[in-house]
Amino acid sequence: MNLTPEQLAAAHKANLETLAGLTNQAIKSVEKLVELNMQIAKNSLNESMTNAKKALEVRDIQQLIAQQAEMVQPMAEKMMAYGRDLYEIAQDNSANFAKTAEAEIAAGQKKLQSMVDEWTKNAPAGSDAAVQVMKQAIAAANNSYETSQKAIKHAMEVAKSNMENAAETVTKAASKAAKAAKK
Repeated sequence: MNLTPEQLAAAHKANLETLAGLTNQAIKSVEKLVELNMQIAKNSLNESMTNAKKALEVRDIQQLIAQQAEMVQPMAEKMMAYGRDLYEIAQDNSANFAKTAEAEIAAGQKKLQSMVDEWTKNAPAGSDAAVQVMKQAIAAANNSYETSQKAIKHAMEVAKSNMENAAETVTKAASKAAKAAKK
């Protein structure tokens, strides 16, 4: 089966459109990351200045310890929020790339199936066994792909759950530490 110049041009055009879409998605993710980091930098600068002013007002070591303890919980919460924000950006990016990949794979599978169907129509007599082997191989590859996709999605769900649990644990620990330091 030979491809025509029109088919090649259409395939190249589709590939360029896919590449452009993925590039735009990557740029959006970088923009979100830069925006997040700029916001963190601004907030950190403001908080540092506020904390420095408070530190200059400290009269004894007990006040300094209490002031430091008050900063522990908010800092831990902000770090966990930052981690969650990073994770969300990464997950959104990953999900969009996965959607594109799934669409491309589905289109490829459809093209492959139509090529096999076309080939089987024109297959010489007595090649039924070879046709069946090819169809079974394609079906096995499709099943393997679907199974791996399910496993990847499950792993992502587990990772997200673990991160949420870790964030909750750290926040609780920081809260306890801050309360203990105040006593």
